Amino acid sequence: MTAELVGVWRLRSFHDLDEHGGRLEGPLGEDPDGLLFYTEDGHVSVTMARTDGGQGEGPDYLSYAGTWRRDGNRVFHHIGFAPNPDWVGSEQVRELALDGDQLTLTGAGLRTPHPRVLVWQRTPASPA
Repeated sequence: MTAELVGVWRLRSFHDLDEHGGRLEGPLGEDPDGLLFYTEDGHVSVTMARTDGGQGEGPDYLSYAGTWRRDGNRVFHHIGFAPNPDWVGSEQVRELALDGDQLTLTGAGLRTPHPRVLVWQRTPASPA
């Protein structure tokens, strides 16, 4: 169900997979942070940042916004806005696994051929 994804999610881990399925460090280091927003009317916003203060081979910050839709165990993000103009107009497809309040998204990266694995934790609802 699409409603299962609606809400705000906090990034818990972000890593790449090598050709044998082994874990590689992701572009934002070992302990990135971020937020993923899915709205009921089909908008998505993703912001993620490096928190280790170091300069890795990857960027310090990744973000984009656009629209989303779900089809079975896949979610599609159509990018309408991004700091990198090459991303605008692209559609990112992610396999999804939902386990209670944990959402795992796996798919090809925007900057690498390696599959990426992002684990998100649903944030508690804010008081009214």
